Amino acid sequence: MPQMSMIEAINSAMDVALAQDPAVMIFGEDVGYFGGVFRATEGLQKKYGKGRVFDTPISEGGIVAIAIGMGAYGKRPVVEIQFADYIYPGVDQIVSEAARLRYRSAGEWWAPLTIRSPYGGGIFGGQTHSQSPEGIFTHVAGLKTVIPSNPYDAKGLLLAAIEDDDPVLFFEPKRLYNGPFDGHHDRPVTSWAGHADAEVPEGRYTVPLGQARVVREGADVTVLVYGTMVHVALTAAAETGVDAEVIDLRTLVPLDLEAIVASVNKTGRCVVVHEATRTCGFGAELAALVQEHCFFSLEAPVERVTGWDTPYPHAFEWEYFPGPARVGAALLRTVAL
Repeated sequence: MPQMSMIEAINSAMDVALAQDPAVMIFGEDVGYFGGVFRATEGLQKKYGKGRVFDTPISEGGIVAIAIGMGAYGKRPVVEIQFADYIYPGVDQIVSEAARLRYRSAGEWWAPLTIRSPYGGGIFGGQTHSQSPEGIFTHVAGLKTVIPSNPYDAKGLLLAAIEDDDPVLFFEPKRLYNGPFDGHHDRPVTSWAGHADAEVPEGRYTVPLGQARVVREGADVTVLVYGTMVHVALTAAAETGVDAEVIDLRTLVPLDLEAIVASVNKTGRCVVVHEATRTCGFGAELAALVQEHCFFSLEAPVERVTGWDTPYPHAFEWEYFPGPARVGAALLRTVAL
């Protein structure tokens, strides 16, 4: 089986989608001739033509608005917002139109579109290239939110998103594009070469939306994570010696609540980790759900390890970023109770 980086797996997913369905179209800023700022769409315009893979002006609101109209008329647009930090001009179209089209038309119209966007920090991108806005969209009824942590899942989840009839936000942790990241910024960069999750079939397959994955089984504490934090949590467990059960949520909406409840009922403890700001982050929803569904199994309060309630600070990147030291400390506090 071929080995792929996450960026190659994402490219492969779009290649497969374009080949199997003439309704699929890809557009965004620099995604055509240039192949995208991270080369996620490299070679696709040359292969499928300018009518199906094309560049747009710098207008996120316009990009999303066009995609909604295309989706309503039977296309399956896959649009790229170059960085998640730039998605805000398109939020009105995403929230007011895409998310509610099926409801407001009583099922007569819907918008099967996928919005791809690199998100998160760890690349010294500062406040305008490091944000994690997933919590904004998980709050909106009618949207699905997907965040992969490895190449295999990235391809399978992206194909599932493209084939889904609802609008899907597909956030790609850009720190993982070329290799897993354990949170130790002062160590050599690791590639995906030789990693088990870098074995990616060349053809079509899907990873179902709403199905979490237990990436490490354990008995002492459940760690709920997604994206880059999956790898940080695994490192924290290894370095502290805590027997943590690490669950990669994969999709935030729909959420695999059954997997979460089963794990927390087994371990009796829970730590939630995400890179986004703390207040009203998705971790707050996870903590509330664990308390609601696992109250009589809990042996300790649910802990959250998150980014700060500040803009992403360029000068204090690694203090803001929830690294293995902060996650490990939370694990040790939780199991000590």
